Amino acid sequence: MPYLITMKRVLLFSIFLLCSLVATDASADSRPNVLLIIADDLGYEALGSYGGTDFETPRLDAFAGQSTRLTRFYGSAVCTPSRMSLYTGKYVINHGYRSVLPVHQGTKQSVDFSKLKTLPESFRKAGYRTATTGKWQLAALEHHPHHIRSGGFDSWCVWQIWRNGAKTTRYIDPCFNKDGKILDDISDRFGPDVLGEYVINEMKIGAKTGQPFYIHHNMMLPHWPIIATPDDRAAGREEGSLASMIHYMDKKIGELFDALDELELTENTWVIFIGDNGTDSKKPRSTDHGTVTGGKHYLVEGGIHLPALIRGPGMTEAAVFDDLVDIADFYPTICELANVPAPDPATIDGVSCARQLRGESKSPARNFVTAAYGGDDCVFDGEWRLHRKGDALWDCRNLPKEILVETATEESETARARLAEIRESIKK
Repeated sequence: MPYLITMKRVLLFSIFLLCSLVATDASADSRPNVLLIIADDLGYEALGSYGGTDFETPRLDAFAGQSTRLTRFYGSAVCTPSRMSLYTGKYVINHGYRSVLPVHQGTKQSVDFSKLKTLPESFRKAGYRTATTGKWQLAALEHHPHHIRSGGFDSWCVWQIWRNGAKTTRYIDPCFNKDGKILDDISDRFGPDVLGEYVINEMKIGAKTGQPFYIHHNMMLPHWPIIATPDDRAAGREEGSLASMIHYMDKKIGELFDALDELELTENTWVIFIGDNGTDSKKPRSTDHGTVTGGKHYLVEGGIHLPALIRGPGMTEAAVFDDLVDIADFYPTICELANVPAPDPATIDGVSCARQLRGESKSPARNFVTAAYGGDDCVFDGEWRLHRKGDALWDCRNLPKEILVETATEESETARARLAEIRESIKK
């Protein structure tokens, strides 16, 4: 009899332990997902929710009505510097990637992630399934086939820019690398359609397995070349336009929103939409607040001021966030929003603004942002922007209008001295 009682106690304890483990797993599985969508070459002025009037973005504008809209979010003037700041939480002057890595030319040069902590790696270490898409301009996969994994991703579907010694295409007859293999059945597909399906499939995997996901969706739209989209062709238009490519981008993003709803993932997913640099257009763009000039390749308002919309658990109502936010801030911010351990603040430049976004703090996380491209970099405090090249100072108090200061005043020199001190203090 004592033996039976002992066995009964062991059995009950085992059941209790199993239930505890299940409960622990269920708790872990309830962590929020993250869908980070990055438009390629899209400044803030392209969206109707930012007052833009030249392009149609109905799905993103509706999304802005459910989100927190960051009105002063800044990156750099081309993709690689901005994206490396997003990945690493470091300013361009500190991570060192000041220009576009020449992957399009078949270079063997690559970003060495072994020396850098990355945003996706933080999520992977926390038990998330990590995936990425689109343009991977940080290494030529022909020379570095495992590079994406070294950046922190478990899975990917990306444009392999260089193959068999030749440049490939991204839109028509796309060359995509999925988890190390070239897709051989998409020659008649439009590249962004394939990527959208991949993202939705990753969501489905998350919904089925219960493992939280971090999806880093590097959209290729609306980057050059300007071509006819499937919607253009369906309407009988043989030539494309920047407007139609932006509209198609908006449509594809809307499909992702719909998929989240259908999979019942919306309420537990952080959805973040941003651009990587200004719009690639030499034409002025109209907004309700004035005309935006300049764009990609230029360290001006039109080249570095980017859209940013955030929706997630507890932040599903329309709100406007007017604090300055640097793209390097998104590494610690996204980690904090998802309750994922972030790097030691002493090792990165980005500062989390999660508490400010949640309304838990009224003190701005920072009072300046940075940007860089090629041989120039700048510091911007929301009113004045100081460049390293030529020590040029711009008066930005009436944006989108900006004026190069050619005649010094007491006010401009005070601003210059303040920004010069900041510029020198942030270089590590």
